[in-house]
Amino acid sequence: MVNTQFSEHGIELVRNTKADLGLHTVICTGKPITAPDLVPSLTTKDGMFKTSKTYRNATTDFVVFDEVVLEIEAQYQKFVELTGSKPVFLGGHAVASSNFIKGLQLVARLHNVPFLGFSGGTERLDFKKSQLYPLMESMSLHYDPFETMKKAFKLSSSSKIPMIICHPGYLDSYLLANSSLTIARTKEVEMLCSPKVKADLEKAKIQLLKLSKIV
Repeated sequence: MVNTQFSEHGIELVRNTKADLGLHTVICTGKPITAPDLVPSLTTKDGMFKTSKTYRNATTDFVVFDEVVLEIEAQYQKFVELTGSKPVFLGGHAVASSNFIKGLQLVARLHNVPFLGFSGGTERLDFKKSQLYPLMESMSLHYDPFETMKKAFKLSSSSKIPMIICHPGYLDSYLLANSSLTIARTKEVEMLCSPKVKADLEKAKIQLLKLSKIV
């Protein structure tokens, strides 16, 4: 996400690593990169993005295609400005609007960037010429990311690429006030940094793949 007050800081934390960076386009939190009066279907009177709850409660797709394309393109250009490179994928956050998805696909094609579609954590996703099988269980009651990793182990094969979707992080007052995903983030930090998980991966001869390396 490139429209938050923490975007630049987050990019600086990984700038000198070998991490893949993709554009997670957002239209339901914070402010748009585009002037709000140019994207009125996406914004409230105070110039903020409409919330995800507004989208969930809507009975029709109120997103205007030309407006959302304008904002997606603005976020793409902001990403390039901040990182100095193209994203390894272009996807969207939380909003399952048909016009939003079509806009993401259009901007991805215009810039020759792979499009990463939406998943509720169960559907297969086509990515480039491969199939990804997302696992996102962080909102589940009694969530245990170590168990999710075990599921990924069992799913992994020469024809199936499981993709665990994580939102790791430590908690602070801003996060507690602005996100419903809290304790799960700290559990994911523990799992992702676990020496045991690394050893289990090596024992099972499972290769970790970057999205940039998937064909």
